[in-house]
Amino acid sequence: MKVARIRDSKVKETYSIISDDGKSIVTRSEIQQQTGIPVPLNIKDFMFRGWLDEVKHHKSTLKFNQKVSDVELLVPIPNPPKIVCLAFNYYDHARDAGLTPSDEPVIFMKPRTALNEPFKDIICPSFVSRLDYEAELAVIIGKETKKVPEDKALDSVFGYMILHDVSARDIQFKDKQFTRGKGIDTFAPCGPWITTKDEISDPQNLRITTKVNGETRQDSSSSNMVIPVRRIISTLSVTMTLEPGDIISTGTPAGVAMSMKEPKYLKDGDVVEITIERLGTIRNRIVHH
Repeated sequence: MKVARIRDSKVKETYSIISDDGKSIVTRSEIQQQTGIPVPLNIKDFMFRGWLDEVKHHKSTLKFNQKVSDVELLVPIPNPPKIVCLAFNYYDHARDAGLTPSDEPVIFMKPRTALNEPFKDIICPSFVSRLDYEAELAVIIGKETKKVPEDKALDSVFGYMILHDVSARDIQFKDKQFTRGKGIDTFAPCGPWITTKDEISDPQNLRITTKVNGETRQDSSSSNMVIPVRRIISTLSVTMTLEPGDIISTGTPAGVAMSMKEPKYLKDGDVVEITIERLGTIRNRIVHH
């Protein structure tokens, strides 16, 4: 199933289930009316405390009465406990950067204040001169996880979404670490919804593309990850407790601007469109401020 946070025409925030084709929705109140299940107000309770599993049994009878285009899609997870991101986790991206990939996750954290809606503008501050894009597969953790073995790690996954790891390369290179250059407000558009893990049979076989103003810049697959999702989760869970709602962004493939002979950094008015197979598309305009 696909689960989204939305704002409807009455400026009311709620959550909904998205139809398989991604075009229609059934809202929380409609789910309750149609199924008789007293689903909670909070989307985290709905996703992580068993309510979604109950609704799944009624999926075939749900009536999707509204269009996705008639509502505003919001950040799917409000206030996640952690946003953990991987660096250089694709063979092609590491090669372009002249690096040898690590056999263990090289991580940094994004603040949750960087989260941005799937179709909202990315605000680039005036002090940033080299703005770059990074399309990433993001994993949503569904239950508390500590020291999980690799062969059971995917049991901890709730679902998947797109995350755009927007990066201020000039700040990143100056600081020689990633947090400030990747943690600016609006620098993590994500969504457009969360697709539950039962719809993704293999997270290591998803096509990932990025277009800037219609020009393809990244075209790869999650099969090119150095460290696969199951090992990322297992390894992280040894050092930190993973919690329901945690976001793990798994790195970006080749094609980013900084790796070009003549880098094409993002400019004011550019539109970045990221698509991951079976997860949907997010689209954001760059606005210099």
